[in-house]
This record gives sequence, C-alpha cells and structure tokens, in this order.
Amino acid sequence: MRATRTITRAAAALAAVVSLAGLSACSGGTTPAPGGSSTAPAEVRIGALYLDSQGYYGGVKKGVQEAAKASGMNVKLIESSSAGDVAKESSFMQSLVSSGVSAIIMSAVSADGSVAAVKQAAEAGIPVICYNTCVNDAAQEKYVTAYILGDPIQFGKLAGDYAADFYQKKGIDNPQFGVLNCEQYEVCQQRMKGFTEALQAKLPNAKIVSDQEGTEADKAISVGEQILTANPSINGMYGQSGGATVGAFKSIGNRDKTGSIFAFGSDMTTDIATALKDGTVLQAVVDISGIEVGTMAFEQAKNAMNGQKPDQRVIPAPVKLYTADMAQAWIDSHPDGLP
Repeated sequence: MRATRTITRAAAALAAVVSLAGLSACSGGTTPAPGGSSTAPAEVRIGALYLDSQGYYGGVKKGVQEAAKASGMNVKLIESSSAGDVAKESSFMQSLVSSGVSAIIMSAVSADGSVAAVKQAAEAGIPVICYNTCVNDAAQEKYVTAYILGDPIQFGKLAGDYAADFYQKKGIDNPQFGVLNCEQYEVCQQRMKGFTEALQAKLPNAKIVSDQEGTEADKAISVGEQILTANPSINGMYGQSGGATVGAFKSIGNRDKTGSIFAFGSDMTTDIATALKDGTVLQAVVDISGIEVGTMAFEQAKNAMNGQKPDQRVIPAPVKLYTADMAQAWIDSHPDGLP
C-alpha cells in the first residue's frame, strides 16, 4: 500500500513526459504549437537537498545535475543545502511538498529528527531517495523508496586494515590513535566501528586514546592540535570525514610532528589528494565518489517516478581506498576538484 501511495503523483508527471515523447516519435517531430513553434516536453520538478555545498556534497550535486541533463527529460532541479540544520531541512522539505515536486533526493540531517519531514513528503505521494545519510530504519521502511549508501563498516575497515599494515611494517605493534569524528551521523559511527575492528584485528594492542568531534576543517585543525598536545604518545590520527581528514594532517604539520605521526582519512578532495600525493603525513584515504552517488540517486528518483521500485531499498555505492601512488590520477580526473 505504501509503495502505491508514494509513486502516484510522480508516475502521473512522468507519464506526461512519456506521452509527449510517444507523440513525437509517431509524428516524426515535436508536436507543433500555434504559430509554428514546437511544444517542449512537460517539466518534471525534482527536489535535491545537500548537507553542505562543498566537497563530497558538491560532487553529489554535480552528479545529480549531470544525470538530469542526460536523462532526456525536461527536469527542473530545486536545490538547497541544509547545512546540517534540521529546522532548515524541514522548511525546505515543506516547500518542496507544497510545490508538488515529483521526487526528492536528500541526505538527512538526523536519523530521528528528519523523520517528520520525510514522512510528510512520502504521505503526499512523493518518493524520497536518501543518499549517504537517512532516517532511522523503521522510518526508512515506511517512507523511503531507496537509500544510496557506501557500506560505512567496510569504509572504516579499509582504512583500519591499511593503518594496521602500515604500523606492522614499521615494527609498531601498539599504535596510539587520535580521532577526529563526525559521529553525530550514524554513518560516521559505523566508519569508526569498522576502523577499530580492522585495526585491532591485526594489532590487538592498538588504542584510541582521544576521539573528538571535528567535522568542519577549521575546527578540526584546532581540535587536532589540542589532541596532539594533550596526548604525546599518539603516533596516528584518523579523520572520519573530509574536514576531519584535513584537520588530522594539518594539525600534525602545525605541531611539527611530520615523520613521527601519520594520518589516515576519508573523502577525497583536491587538498586531500595533494597531501596524499606528498605522502609524508597522510598515508591513505577511503572515498565514495560524490558524483557517482549523485548519479545513482537521480537514477533511483527517475525509476520511482516511473513506478519502479529497487529490488532492495539500500543500494550499495562503491567504496575505494586511495594511496599516494593513486593521488595524481585522482587529481587529473577531477580538474574541478569535485569528488
């Protein structure tokens, strides 16, 4: 019953586009309008909500926009950034519902706090496609059509496994780690779980001696420096997000610890790739392409508007580990810096 309710309005909108396309194919051109001009395909309006406007989310935005252009539909994207603010997210979602969009693509601010906004959209017959972050499992089951997610446990494990091998090669069996986290989001909690499990599976004496929030780069640098000052035994830093990764490697440099403390991070950007290429501090970065996630999210929105549900609600996005020898190739293939 829920699936039928959530696609009704969107399916009708897309049907209009398909109908016009069919008329065009049968007549050998677009339907002429009075005065000899051609009738444009019906406009399909899709909402897109990002947690931020830069970095990973800039890549997601690019992926959504490029997929919309390549879709063959007349798509109008209505886009905004919630900036991690539940109230701002709720206000924008209300506007999207009121304007009768055909689908909504979003990264939810809060697993619990975003439920009301997602519920409102779903009950209005608008399919909701989550990516990266979403509402809690119970709400997903009721209100979310698809969720694009790079496995956060695997994400953390790739970094933890690489870090363990790195210290084993150096003959260090008890590395001490400082962590800059983004654990207000469940995906970051899962990244940490994967990192710790993989690290301690190979190095049982490895320890996390400090774990503090540092999602935004400027704050993360300051917090990272404080962690290093308070914990002189640290010889490793782990950043759970892009901003946290910047904080990890820059705080090490700012405290003149290059060569004795090493960083492992998340989420590629040009600055991060450049530091990775240098190789003196940052050793490995795990990444999920924002552009690819945006493309996948738009595809699911398009399918939902056409009445097609995915075989499984959670759709895996590829997770990849980058090392110094791979950094230049990433930089060359991302000239605009968007991941």
